[in-house]
This record gives sequence, structure tokens and C-alpha cells, in this order.
Amino acid sequence: MSGGILGAMEELQARHRKEQRDLQSRVTQKKKQASKKTRKGVNEECDKLEVELKETQAAEIAALNGETTVADIEPLDGQLDELTLKVDDASSATDGTQQRENEDQPTSPVEQSGTNAAPQGKKPNKAKARLAKRAQDLEEQARQAAEEAKNVPDMKTQERNRMLASMAQRGLQEREIRADGHCLYSAVADQLEQLQVPLGSTPSEKPALAYKIVRAAAADYIEQHEDDFVPFLEEPLPEYLRKIRETGEWGGQLELMALAKSYGIDINVLQDFGRVERIESGSGDAESVMWLGYYKHGFGLGEHYNSLGKAG
Repeated sequence: MSGGILGAMEELQARHRKEQRDLQSRVTQKKKQASKKTRKGVNEECDKLEVELKETQAAEIAALNGETTVADIEPLDGQLDELTLKVDDASSATDGTQQRENEDQPTSPVEQSGTNAAPQGKKPNKAKARLAKRAQDLEEQARQAAEEAKNVPDMKTQERNRMLASMAQRGLQEREIRADGHCLYSAVADQLEQLQVPLGSTPSEKPALAYKIVRAAAADYIEQHEDDFVPFLEEPLPEYLRKIRETGEWGGQLELMALAKSYGIDINVLQDFGRVERIESGSGDAESVMWLGYYKHGFGLGEHYNSLGKAG
């Protein structure tokens, strides 16, 4: 599966999850507002909405690559469990109300005598039965998806093997960086240490805070050259800078550009299939180059940067 299709699938799955959450909110609101007279119609409408959403999402996935993933099925399964509980609660409340109404009604002679009194069986909960059937269908689809997943290539292993081969070709070896939101800045700090370049104007800072110094350097450069960066931002500059300085927000292309300029060092980013993206500092110093390894599938949090150094 190509990188473009993988990216499209990730975007599609994210949109599907949002659609499922939105539908859950709509269904919950509809059921809260339903009366005894409208409950049946509301339940049927909610069931129909769920079926339509699932069919639409399944068609979109099939149109993309013809496969169904467990991630698309599990959220709906969880929603059905929640809906089943809500239907049970509504049914219990209705039964209790009906029982009190019956107690307030006068008893007919036939009922008093006990003759010809037919036992009153509890009516089956049709909505609950429909949801149970729906849950069974989803469980079967999840089982089929799990079987199909066994034949899907291990993207993590394949990416890792290709990255190691590319490193060997370039005489590089990897230095593992902790997989968290600071990995880009920690990897740059490690590279600066290897190149014996000061992190900032406060050399007495503790090594454990190295990534914070690099974060501050990136934020300061962007703030001082905002005209070069603001056109690419999707939020106000002050908020963007706050996230860089004070949170674990991931860094990316813009931050790498700022760091290359700030430290006057070109940055080479080794990616899958041996691709190298070069971010130039404009300093003209061809000797000082830092190397980072970029992974898209290799770590639990998703995208990740490691520090690369000369082998041996």
C-alpha cells in the first residue's frame, strides 16, 4: 500500500470516528427528548441512522482499498453497548410508570374473582433485540476484519528494516530518543551535543532540560521572523509559540526550519525508502550537518524522530 493511500486511510478513519461521536450525541439527545408515544419511532429512527452511517463508512473504505479495519468497527460496537443500556433504563422507567398507573385503576369484578384472569406476559423489547442483533453483526465483521488483518504487511517492521539499510549505506548509526512529544527537540539537542554546539546562552542548564532549551530556540526564532512563518500557521502566533515553549506539542517542518536557521546548521532528515530531506541553514558551512531519522509507523505515538550519528 503506497504512502498516499495510507495517509488517505488515516484521514478517513479519523473522520469516521468523528462521525460516530456526532451520531452518538444525536442519538442520546433524541432518546432523552422522546416521550412514551414517540419512543418507538425515535428508536427506529436511531437504528436507521446507525445503519446508514455504517453502510456509508464501509462504502468509503471499500472505495479506498477494499478492506475493513477493526478500528472502524470497534467504536460502533462500544456505542451499541451504551445505547442498549439507555434503552434498558428507558424500558424500566416505562414499566414502573405503567405499574403505578395500573395500581391506581379500580379492579374489575372479573379480576377480583380471579376467574378467567389470563396471565399478563411482559412484552418483548424490540429495540433491545434489534441492538443485540446489530451487536452480533458487528462482532462477526470484527472477526472477519481480524482475519484479514493477519494478511496485512507489518508496516512497522518493514519501515524499520528499510531505515536500518539506509543508515548502513550512509555510514550512520541510530541513537534512540524517548518516544514522547519532545522527540524532535531531544534529537536536535543530541545532535548539537555531538557537534559540540552550545544549546543556548545558558550553558549551565541541566542536561535533562536540553529539549526545553531547543524548544525555546525554535520559538524565539519564529517569533523574531514571524513573516516567514505566519502564512503557514492555522492558529494565532501567540498560541502557537506558547505550545512550543510550554507543552509537549510535536514539532515538525516549521520547527526544523527555525532550528536550522537559529543554530546555523543544515539538518538532514532520513526517511523511509532512503529519502533524505535537507533543510538548509543558509550559513554556507557544509561541514556542520546534523542527521535525524524520521519514522512514520515505528512508534506507538505515531511520528517519531531519532538522532543519527556516524557509525564507528
